[in-house]
Amino acid sequence: MNNVRILLVDDQELIRESLSIVLNIEEDIEVIGMAENGRVAVEMCEREQPDVVLMDIHMPEMDGIVATRLIKKSWPQIRVIILTTFQELDYVVEALDIGAEGYLLKAIHPKDLATGIRLVNRGGTLINQQMARLMASHLKQNEPKSLRHGLSEREQQVLEYLARGLSNRETAEKLFLSEGTVKNYISSIYSKLEVRDRLQAVKKARDEGIV
Repeated sequence: MNNVRILLVDDQELIRESLSIVLNIEEDIEVIGMAENGRVAVEMCEREQPDVVLMDIHMPEMDGIVATRLIKKSWPQIRVIILTTFQELDYVVEALDIGAEGYLLKAIHPKDLATGIRLVNRGGTLINQQMARLMASHLKQNEPKSLRHGLSEREQQVLEYLARGLSNRETAEKLFLSEGTVKNYISSIYSKLEVRDRLQAVKKARDEGIV
């Protein structure tokens, strides 16, 4: 069985050397090169064709995000794990979006790091639980407000007309519905927003940015 060939990319020499020592202890992992920035990493990928790249994010000349994008575009078979001390969610989302197979914090235990490298080399995707929770929270916070209350597209339209002060009949005419159908939608809106009347529904919708 061939060793997993690793390229270490970090602007701090101490971290590069430490990771190299830790990983070279593993019998099936071989560090074949180290790069101090993204530009050098791209050049080494072309020359060495590593199996997995451990990529820092914040580096001079070319950061890890740009380097990852270039590597995945030119050599999609090379797997990239973003390895950083930064926990900002935007970096996680962007790195995975451009093709990185994993994201880990530098504080990870060496054995867990080695296990993660093997997983990614076999075709897996690696993201720690903390980041997964943050991503789920981020997605929930950024979903349309109407979806949080379970409002359908039609209910959203009815609510917007209520907010403009239109009567049931006027709303029905705008949406080509019967007045009875509009009343049913309004009752459903009240239930989903947990309000009792039109005034409360409009106020809550405006307060939460639904309309």
